[in-house]
Amino acid sequence: MKILKTTLLALTIALAGTSVSQAQSRKDKVAAKEAAMQKILESKNFTFTAQTANPMRGGNVNLTAEYDVRITGDSVISYLPYYGRAYVAPMNPTQNDMQFTSTKFTYASTAKKGGYEIVIKPTDTKDVRQMILNVSNNGYGTLSVTNLNRDPISFYGFIEENKKPKQ
Repeated sequence: MKILKTTLLALTIALAGTSVSQAQSRKDKVAAKEAAMQKILESKNFTFTAQTANPMRGGNVNLTAEYDVRITGDSVISYLPYYGRAYVAPMNPTQNDMQFTSTKFTYASTAKKGGYEIVIKPTDTKDVRQMILNVSNNGYGTLSVTNLNRDPISFYGFIEENKKPKQ
């Protein structure tokens, strides 16, 4: 009986130590992921990949193609769809003002509780006035786009660091 009690006590202590070490390693992983996300956003070299579009009118639209916004140090490259109401029709029906490349823009990043808010204001596009990207520490984000002649639209997706080209 004494051996059984001693064995149970030793087993309980071993299991408690294991769970404490697992909790610590989980915290370390979360902290490492948060630090990596902060580094990516500060480098201004990342891509937001949209998975769902949320137009102002109507329901969510799951996106099956790869729609994204690529941020590099000197440009913003947007390849996003638009669902919603346009107040002015484009002269070219194949033209989509959500697909553009901007080299003149302002970029402001602010740390918020649980993530970051990035405000991008392109000045050399016809229709897009502002893009607000709210990013959580784990890499998921919401992109809200404000247009001049269209209803606002938002996208849900994730952030990835831009891959360096192979040499």
